[in-house]
Amino acid sequence: MKARIKWVENVMFVAESGTGHAIVLDGAPESGGRNLGMRPMELVALGVGSCSSYDVVTILKKARQQVTSCEADITAERVDGTPAVFKSIHLHFRVAGKDLSEKQVERAIELSAEKYCSASIMMKSAGVEVTHDFEIVPEV
Repeated sequence: MKARIKWVENVMFVAESGTGHAIVLDGAPESGGRNLGMRPMELVALGVGSCSSYDVVTILKKARQQVTSCEADITAERVDGTPAVFKSIHLHFRVAGKDLSEKQVERAIELSAEKYCSASIMMKSAGVEVTHDFEIVPEV
């Protein structure tokens, strides 16, 4: 995997992945930024949430579950101090679909957390408490 980070100005950067996708990162005004992009640690938390969400949807589809929606709310807490690493990350999944099995949804989340989500597992190996819960919601 390759990527490139290019400094734009002050504390603004453009990050481009090896697959050609780009995202703007910027700081808060009190840090010299203009708040025109995500913070780097927000991007890390989003990486954990999107990695796990990808797994959950893929596992549910393989289990022949008719999933129509999957959203994950991420709550992350950082330690006081430098470096301000993550102390904990919690993922709350809201999954919708036709005749979804609660057991299958729970199992998909467990498999992601324990076996497939590289980002989540990497965080756990660094001492971050990563937790999950879910609810099955009505289809929209």
